Amino acid sequence: MDTNVIIAIVAIVVIAALLLLGGWWFGKSRKKAIDKSVEDAKAKADERLAQEVQKAETAQEAEEVQEVAAEVPPIASTEEAKAAPAVETPESTGSRIQRLKAKLAKSGNPFGKVLFNILAKDHLSESDWEDVEDTLLLADVGAEASEQLVEELRNDARISGQSDPSEVRKALKDKLLKLVGTDTDRRLNADKEGANKPSVIIMVGVNGTGKTTTAGKLARLFVADGKQVMMGAADTFRAAAADQLETWGAKVGVPVVRSDKDGADPASVAFEASEQAEETHADVLIIDTAGRLQNKANLMDELGKIRRVTEKNLPVDEVLLVLDATTGQNGMAQAKVFAEAIGITGVVLSKLDGSAKGGIVISVQKELGVPVKLVGLGEGPDDLAPFDPEGFVDGILA
Repeated sequence: MDTNVIIAIVAIVVIAALLLLGGWWFGKSRKKAIDKSVEDAKAKADERLAQEVQKAETAQEAEEVQEVAAEVPPIASTEEAKAAPAVETPESTGSRIQRLKAKLAKSGNPFGKVLFNILAKDHLSESDWEDVEDTLLLADVGAEASEQLVEELRNDARISGQSDPSEVRKALKDKLLKLVGTDTDRRLNADKEGANKPSVIIMVGVNGTGKTTTAGKLARLFVADGKQVMMGAADTFRAAAADQLETWGAKVGVPVVRSDKDGADPASVAFEASEQAEETHADVLIIDTAGRLQNKANLMDELGKIRRVTEKNLPVDEVLLVLDATTGQNGMAQAKVFAEAIGITGVVLSKLDGSAKGGIVISVQKELGVPVKLVGLGEGPDDLAPFDPEGFVDGILA
């Protein structure tokens, strides 16, 4: 066969093979393109479907959230929450005085009532005057003060002879006010002009008189007046004293310095408290002390040491003796021990509820030579107020 013919046949076969192979490859590529296009379209459709489903779910969730929110009460904002008071706000001093006056007047005080009933008689006999003196003694006015008051009443023209009840009441009020003392400066030293800062107050008194409770109430009184207060728990011999003081302090945001163990040296607590009060620029430091009376010498030594170590940092401006008014003359001997031990500057009469022992106000001042500065007339946290002589006398004569 001619060589040219053979070459032509081979070329035709090759071309045919190439055409077949090209057609097959083109078909396969086209199929792939179609498949990919279908897959892309399906993917887009799935994506759109997913978006629509998500929108529907989001709308439903939003609706559910709105339904729940409608049932929940409004919550204060962060700023409002910060502004909300974290501690109690004690009652103001002025409000306390008025409330305590009213409480005393409503107490049905037998002391004033009995006195008035006797003195309102016409032409008092010697027996009547003896009853007057007995009433005063039973009210714990004290023997010397009772004798003085009876003598002054005997010589008052408003009482001798034909008695006018209103004049009798006025005469009795005048005499009692004179005994109680209206010109005495009863302000706490921390409230006076030019007071030291911190002004240190040491609380003393026999256990059971309400000394620690009074310290806590006094802190509230200062807080009500806008002062920054710190307390020192130097009664380390009574296990619950520091805890009790901390409870009082926590309610009005007053820090308490205490020992981490029972029976620690009270003077060390007082020293630490005075240091911290000075460092934090407190206005007032109140130091609670033990009231043990096992023997006079130990008590004097302990209280004297507390005062000395405190004064290494700060001067002591005030020593307040807490006296239970219901103990009457029985508490006077104890009061004298504390007066000798540390030198008191004022008296706080706790539990002065308008009972027949109201005369203790007169006798304690006469015996100790210091004024009654504060009185407590109840168990409430704000039932402690500055002593007001006229309000007291009006109360017992109501």
